[in-house]
Amino acid sequence: MKMKDMAMRWLVLGAAVALMAAPVAAEEREVRVPGSTGWLDTGILLNPGDQVAMSATGTVRYAGGSTGPEGLKRGWMDLLRVLPFNDAGRGALLGRVGETARPFLIGAARQSRTPVTGKLYLGINQSSRETASGEFVVSLRITRSAEAVPKIDPERLPQLTQEQLDQLPLRVADADGTPGDRVNFLVIGTETQVEEVLEAAGWVQVNRSVQDALIQGALATFSRQAYTQLPMSELYLFGRPQDFGFAQADPLVVVAARHHFRLWKAPFTVDGETLWVGAGTHDIGFEKDQRNGRITHKIDPDTDKERDYIGESLRSTGMVASISHLTPANPVTQARTAHGASFHSDGRTLIITLRPDHRDRSVEFSNLFCSVLEQNNPDGGRWGECGQYLETKPDGRVELGPISNDYRVLVVPGLMNTCFRGAPAYREGRDYLERSFGMTAEILSVPNDSSEDNAKQIAAYLKEKMAGDKRKYIVLGYSKGAPDLQVALAQEPGVKDAVAAFISVAGAVGGSPIADTIPGMAERWIRQYGLPNCEGDLSAGFRSLSQRVRRAFLATYPDPIVPSYSLPAYSVAENTSTMLQQSWRMMSAMARKQDSQLTVRDAMIPGSVYLGSALGDHFAVALPFESSDEQIKRMADKNTYPRSALLEAMVRFVIADLERGK
Repeated sequence: MKMKDMAMRWLVLGAAVALMAAPVAAEEREVRVPGSTGWLDTGILLNPGDQVAMSATGTVRYAGGSTGPEGLKRGWMDLLRVLPFNDAGRGALLGRVGETARPFLIGAARQSRTPVTGKLYLGINQSSRETASGEFVVSLRITRSAEAVPKIDPERLPQLTQEQLDQLPLRVADADGTPGDRVNFLVIGTETQVEEVLEAAGWVQVNRSVQDALIQGALATFSRQAYTQLPMSELYLFGRPQDFGFAQADPLVVVAARHHFRLWKAPFTVDGETLWVGAGTHDIGFEKDQRNGRITHKIDPDTDKERDYIGESLRSTGMVASISHLTPANPVTQARTAHGASFHSDGRTLIITLRPDHRDRSVEFSNLFCSVLEQNNPDGGRWGECGQYLETKPDGRVELGPISNDYRVLVVPGLMNTCFRGAPAYREGRDYLERSFGMTAEILSVPNDSSEDNAKQIAAYLKEKMAGDKRKYIVLGYSKGAPDLQVALAQEPGVKDAVAAFISVAGAVGGSPIADTIPGMAERWIRQYGLPNCEGDLSAGFRSLSQRVRRAFLATYPDPIVPSYSLPAYSVAENTSTMLQQSWRMMSAMARKQDSQLTVRDAMIPGSVYLGSALGDHFAVALPFESSDEQIKRMADKNTYPRSALLEAMVRFVIADLERGK
């Protein structure tokens, strides 16, 4: 099958999967969850597509204090406590669908769509050895989907052949080339899909080095979050160490026992889709390393258990299209790990194929961006190969026509935008759209206040503008401008009626892992570069950027309010400006793909169309420091990027989508 035919089939199939009939009924229930209970079976059976709105009141009490359903803040000693959901406070209200699924935080309120069939369980975020007095009263509103998510025709999915399986190594090796764990599972899907499904299944990325572990441990301490991502040793496949390591574990327990695996990107694809090669084992204690006599982890010798556990954990997310097995021509059934421990297997390899991702349209966007850059070149000058500016490479070009004036563009920039008055976001790009296409392209410079306060300003601005011109806006939120717009769309009356579509560019949708440490850096910039005109309360602005706050918002508003599009950014050290190097290094301990302020995953709106990732640091993709008179521009020394072409391409892409949907 040709690549373009396959892509079209996946796009159509993905759209079919996404289309569910409108909800037909709503059920309301009230459930009491005592603090003394374990997991409480509500008796409510949920099916794929069911929407559940949950709100909770009440108090549970421990010897050290009482809390509502949001949970107690994690104290210093509390970081060592073993909890079912480590990112939430002790005593928080949790839920899960099915007996073996990973829990999720409900807190005071949450809305969610059920991915799989299963009973709804409610519980308290506390260790198995403790109980609390008091109770939570949980109000549930269940809106049933008219029908389940349609089944996917297996013949339309990528098919791994026996020949391809036999091209893969059977075992991984240590740095000296000593064979170790067997390759026991494969995943077919994009990198973004893999990260999404693993996060949904409760797997966390493990640090690559002790240094990264120390940095991330310090950051977790700053934010009072439990730290579980202890580093994993490097093993080799295809001549290189693992691309990713993932684990499921709890504090303290992680030292001796954890589920974990390593992933490598295969050197070939399956019907055009990325193939990931995995080796998973379950640490169950310690033993002597027969290579050097040191202490190392002891694995469960029945490695098939971990293989199957990984498969079932991913299946529980509802994001898996199929699970099957293939047996290599020369299967490994008995062997020893690199440190000398024996293990056994039935020799089969698990094949996990993820559901088609109809939201990933990065190739389509890359084609459009490259066409704009080469044909219109709105930034002027010479830019070289267009593929160096987006992660996803183009596979063609498109013909450019006029841009419709049925919509207006509004840019809402990020934190400190009032400090950098000489470098307003997309200045040249907005001027170009107005000059060349007669478009109305505006900017609303909000102060350094909370997202809730800024949302009110956005609402007032749109109300005033819509009074004299009924054309709807395509709003673009850069950095903190993205959550400011999300709050406005969700909470401010009239905003969603004025907005046709929402684009997030390097948007702090999921918050920043280092939000608690950035204010000192921002204040240092203000002093060092003479930025006296900053407006608003920086501390309030940064509180809105914390992951706890942003993820609580997403739990309450899990679906996009209007058609939404995400374009994250990420950079390597070599194309990150000097002023961002310190934060880039801190962020590199959190994720491989990050822009010095945000990870790619945290810059994506759940349920949005993915346009691809811009290859530049957090400032370069939006702020024109290199053409400004700002003193800070000498430290923004990697800031050159064809931003005007990026803006034009985004506007063209979204308008074309909106026109098709009419």
